[in-house]
Amino acid sequence: MDIPLKGMTVAALFLAGTGVVAAQDVVIAPEQETVIREYVVKHQVQPVAPPPGVEITVGSTLPDTVEVQTLDVPDVQTKYSYVVLDGRTVLVEPQTRKIVHIIQ
Repeated sequence: MDIPLKGMTVAALFLAGTGVVAAQDVVIAPEQETVIREYVVKHQVQPVAPPPGVEITVGSTLPDTVEVQTLDVPDVQTKYSYVVLDGRTVLVEPQTRKIVHIIQ
């Protein structure tokens, strides 16, 4: 009886870990990137300099001093905010301000 319980625990931990990894992976299709680029150009958002000490990589969190804009693109199902930093469009999860995708 103890062996199946250990097997279930290992399986549950494995599945839980898989869900966490999948939740962090944001996949933006090339077609969606094109639509987002066009949206950003159309709305003429002024680029900003990256804040000192903040690494602009997926998973980093932007400080509140960086003003993000709402991304309202019908082709992108999940609602993100964005900012243009160093010529790159940076998609941000609005609640946490974590960078989820960078469009070069």
